[in-house]
Amino acid sequence: MEYVKANEKDAEQIFTIVQDTIRTIYPLYYPNEVVDFFCQFHCKEHISEDIRNGHVGVLRDDNKMVGTGCYKEDHITRVYVLPDCQGKGYGSYIMQCLENEIGQKYDAVYLDASLPASHLYEKRGYQTTKHERWHVENGRILVYEVMVKSLPYTVTSICYEGKTFIPRSNTENGEVDGHTVFAYHQNNNMLWGDYSGGEIIKGHLVGTVEENGELDFYYLHINEQKQVRVGVCHSVPKMLSNGKIELDEKWKWLNGDKSEGKSVVVEK
Repeated sequence: MEYVKANEKDAEQIFTIVQDTIRTIYPLYYPNEVVDFFCQFHCKEHISEDIRNGHVGVLRDDNKMVGTGCYKEDHITRVYVLPDCQGKGYGSYIMQCLENEIGQKYDAVYLDASLPASHLYEKRGYQTTKHERWHVENGRILVYEVMVKSLPYTVTSICYEGKTFIPRSNTENGEVDGHTVFAYHQNNNMLWGDYSGGEIIKGHLVGTVEENGELDFYYLHINEQKQVRVGVCHSVPKMLSNGKIELDEKWKWLNGDKSEGKSVVVEK
């Protein structure tokens, strides 16, 4: 899966994705006049103009274009995923890429939320600032929400702010398991987090994020035996087909037997 900047030759396919999604999904929420308004607003001319201005990206999975995203300054303006590809994490992945780009210059991101997408934005931490109405043909009214989300400043390819992870595998000398939940936070290239569950009563970690998203951090926790354990870890990220992050970790205890181990954690 790869999200890249669109070029002029992608315009026709982007237009098809947008129009097919609107015609398939929006009639479940809006009258025909509002659906037609969305189709006219996201016309070929507007899409081509946005591409020329460098605002449009496309998401490809296995060489198939499955979705598109667009932003202008601090405003996300167009996110669409093919109807038969929805529910696989593509929309969330596009949103994360757009937020990462906007976060390089701004500390907040804005968008106008249509009814089909508002639940996705709420799950990503967006809050409604006001309700808007737009009159279209035949007296019909388009109702939408203006939403905003504060962004952590980051200069890395992956932002871990607000993400949670659960171990999928671990070597026998490790103490975390599938019942342990890690909650990560990030600002710039600083990483910190808390974890608990399973054998862990309470744990903390602090470290850094490389530009490519790799993590280096120290961890400290107290286990069910009331032992304090300290270690160091290096994690390498991998983007899964569902848009989630998988971390391949190599770690070492700094107290106790000072043994080494490996684990894999996946985004919840």
